[in-house]
Amino acid sequence: MGKLFPIILTVLGIGGGVGAGLALRPEAPAEQNTLAADPCGDMQQPEPKDEAKEAPDPSTLEYVKLNNQFVIPVVQENRVNALVVISLSVEVEQGYKEDIYSREPKLRDAFLQVFFDHANAGGFRGAFTNSNNMDVLRKALRETAKDTFGSLITDVLIMEIARQDV
Repeated sequence: MGKLFPIILTVLGIGGGVGAGLALRPEAPAEQNTLAADPCGDMQQPEPKDEAKEAPDPSTLEYVKLNNQFVIPVVQENRVNALVVISLSVEVEQGYKEDIYSREPKLRDAFLQVFFDHANAGGFRGAFTNSNNMDVLRKALRETAKDTFGSLITDVLIMEIARQDV
C-alpha cells in the first residue's frame, strides 16, 4: 500500500492539472476586421476574412533585407554545440520599406524567438536544411511576421543559412 500511494497521487495530480487546463482555457478571439493597436502602439493592418486571397502582383512588391544576421546557439546537454547564422529579407508592398526599417527591432525580436524555439525543438540538428525543416521554419517566420506587422509583410525569405559546429 505504501508504494501504491505515490502512484495514486501522481495520477490524481495529472488528472487535476489536465482538468484545470481545459476548464481555464481562454476563449478563441472573436473575428474582427478592424484596425487594432498593440501594446507598443503600432497599428496592425486588417486581414481580409476571405481565406482564398489572391497572390500579390509581383510588380508591386519590394524586398527589404534585414540589416544584420541572426546568430542562434544550438544547445545540447547544457552547452553550445553549434552556432547557426541566418540572413533574412522580407517581402512588402512597394513604398513600405521605411516602415519595416523603422520597426525592425520589434521584428528581429519576434524572429529571434522563432529561431530559438526551432533550435530548442532540434530543428538545427542533423540535416537541418532538408525541405521539411526549412518548410516548418519558413511557415513559423511568415506567421510571426504577419502577427507582428499584419498584411504589410507578404513573405519572409531565408537568404543565407549556415551552421558552425564548435
